[in-house]
Amino acid sequence: MKAIKSPAAKMGIKEGSRGILINAPGDIHTTLHLPALDLASRLTGHFDYIHFFTKTLADLDRRFPVLMKHLQATGMLWVSWPKAGQLDTDLTMKSLIRTGYYHGLVESKAISLDATWSALKFTHPRKGKIYRNSYGVFKT
Repeated sequence: MKAIKSPAAKMGIKEGSRGILINAPGDIHTTLHLPALDLASRLTGHFDYIHFFTKTLADLDRRFPVLMKHLQATGMLWVSWPKAGQLDTDLTMKSLIRTGYYHGLVESKAISLDATWSALKFTHPRKGKIYRNSYGVFKT
């Protein structure tokens, strides 16, 4: 029988990584089952793991370029948004990917965190690769 992976394990969050949670709902630590991290409380320096929770496209558009400036070259920026229009969101998978491509990051994985939140992983693109899916095309 397969062991069930925690959301943090599915996300590839490694013990000892420098991370930050932004706008995280109060119960998310329990949901994620985070390993021991160097978890910052302020957005200063560079991070291996940034996890941003947002409900609106305006907030995503405003914060995404700021967050990506703090991302290590090998780091991951996870953006979580409410599923299926919950919590009055105007976000969709397509709008998240479009924002990432616009700012030069590419998506690589989507997971469900719980009944309310989905999460999409963004990373720096690999040189020379063309990223193509039903949501768009990104060329490096």
